[in-house]
Amino acid sequence: MFRGLFVVMLAVWLSGCDNFTEAEPMMNEYLERLARVLEVEAVERPPLPTASPLPRRRERLQSLPELELGMLDFLSLYGCELQVVIGEKASVLGRVMQPVNRLRYEVRFIQAAEACLPEIDDTELHDDLRKAVTSKRESLAKAVWNATWGSEEIERLLTLSKGYYPVDYNAGSSADLVRDLRQLNGMVEQLASQQLEVSLADLGAIHQRWQAEFKAGQLINSARLLIATMNAGTRMLEVRIDERPLCLNGNPNNQSDIVQNFFFAIYIEKIQPYMSLVSRAHDTLIAELEQLAQQQAGVMPESFNDWYRRHLARDLEGSLWWELDRAMARHTRHWQKLLGQCGLRPQA
Repeated sequence: MFRGLFVVMLAVWLSGCDNFTEAEPMMNEYLERLARVLEVEAVERPPLPTASPLPRRRERLQSLPELELGMLDFLSLYGCELQVVIGEKASVLGRVMQPVNRLRYEVRFIQAAEACLPEIDDTELHDDLRKAVTSKRESLAKAVWNATWGSEEIERLLTLSKGYYPVDYNAGSSADLVRDLRQLNGMVEQLASQQLEVSLADLGAIHQRWQAEFKAGQLINSARLLIATMNAGTRMLEVRIDERPLCLNGNPNNQSDIVQNFFFAIYIEKIQPYMSLVSRAHDTLIAELEQLAQQQAGVMPESFNDWYRRHLARDLEGSLWWELDRAMARHTRHWQKLLGQCGLRPQA
């Protein structure tokens, strides 16, 4: 009877802590309590795995060819929509176009020029304009890149200066960002296949949301925090497994009750839900960003490629997400091995 009462009181003590409402205090608390429960020397959490901001914007931006027609040619296009498009680009505002507006201009130029070509009788002007259209189509992928990965707004979305992904599911919801990115990936796919009728009207709103949200960068930070925490915790489990069996002859005892209750009350009820939250957010938000980069691989700068492989790719050895998958799996296996010494092995 005393043993049952002790176990109940232990479970209440294990679960009643406000440190589990934020990511970093929760991980610190987990490691401190794990050391006490296992009766081993605490292993200090190592420095977080390396991560870096996006490459500087000047390294990400792609240069676009300037194919402005001469003034006389421009005047001879009177009656074509292309004259209006070129005129807007030649204005003061046109000379300092942001990447999104430059992409819109490139698309409008191609569409207006192709509509204008049948109306041009001058052979030389017709040939020049046809070459301009070809050049614009060939460089369109660079304009798309600049309007996505070359933008200032995406730096805010991926900043590492805003802490960790929220523990609370509702606060951490990234549904709007995921919806935006899916829409954007659809736009990029259409433009990559030269389908210029795709609407770009929502690009500005997508960029505005990027400026207000930091969840992609927070997810990267949380992946780093979890990797470091899991590796430190695994080391403590290894020490207990290798140096002092939890149970003799596989028979449960008071100590194994304490460890098992800690496993369920803290690891299963507190730590694993956050691990799952981060993993699910990766599978939506980070995966969409990974796709946004992958489908533009043909124009991706080399410096960005290194950043992409580290921060967005999941299945590449050495990426943060590759490290996280292995750190979490290894930690769970060691829990199973420890409790298995007492015939209490939990299922994966």
